[in-house]
Amino acid sequence: MENNKSTIDVVYLLGFQTPNDVTFFLCFLFFLMYYVTICGNLLIITLVSYSKTLDSPMYFFLSQLSATDILLATNVLPTMLYSILKKTTAIISMSYCFTQFFFLAVSETSECLLLTAMSYDRYVAICKPLHYTLLMSHQVCWITVIISWSLSFLSGLIYTLEISTLEFCGPNIIDHFFCDLDPLLKLSCSDTTIVQLEAISTSVVFGLIPVIIIIVSYVYIIVTIFKIPSIKGRQKVFSTCSSHLIVVSMFYGTLLFVYLVPRRGQLLNFTKFLSLLYTAVTPLINPIIYSLRNKDLKQVVGRIVNNFFHLRH
Repeated sequence: MENNKSTIDVVYLLGFQTPNDVTFFLCFLFFLMYYVTICGNLLIITLVSYSKTLDSPMYFFLSQLSATDILLATNVLPTMLYSILKKTTAIISMSYCFTQFFFLAVSETSECLLLTAMSYDRYVAICKPLHYTLLMSHQVCWITVIISWSLSFLSGLIYTLEISTLEFCGPNIIDHFFCDLDPLLKLSCSDTTIVQLEAISTSVVFGLIPVIIIIVSYVYIIVTIFKIPSIKGRQKVFSTCSSHLIVVSMFYGTLLFVYLVPRRGQLLNFTKFLSLLYTAVTPLINPIIYSLRNKDLKQVVGRIVNNFFHLRH
């Protein structure tokens, strides 16, 4: 018995249908966002890799989160920039569409798992400081990261292979700026029940469970903070996890609206805007939030800048 094969070779990504007079502005804006995203996240990876003062589990996980943000932005923004620059729809092959969806699934899953690991790190640091060195050793951190990336790639591969076995008979138009699950399934004329069940199970394992772990971690953290007698002490402890809390709220907030709120209750352009938030804006803002709200990172950057000007003079 032969496997089902795609009956359409290419798909048309409509992207954002914008007037001609704002095309250059949008192209410049998204290019600037992509450039700053790559530079900002590469800077964090470089600083964490070469600075001894940033040799801690929190910054190690942060560097992995930056790698995820680079993957997420690079997977989506170049295609969108091309379609805006050419003032036309992006014409891509089905194999490219599957590949884009694969890396989207990998980056989203790894971001969920890494944010969960970071919340656990903050929980141990604040609630169990005496056991921090043992529970968050270098070996434990490396095992956590390897498992997170491995599960992300394995889940994305299984997911994508299952979708690729469907029969796609059109229409070959996706009214979005990247190949997401729902637009892809609308192109299929096969029974998508299994894929949808996989989507639900994946969302529970890599979405809902991490959210529960993060919420429980912060409940314990907040309870511990309120036990600190001085206000300054509370502020100092809370400042160590405020950046992570902001990033978690942004990332999961947009994901919940895009994937869990019923599609019938959403305008399509509003869905695109929310998708843009977690695929482009969140990877851009993550390094900014951690840099502006983190004294260690600012001190390392300050020393590098001072050494640079010292050498020049």
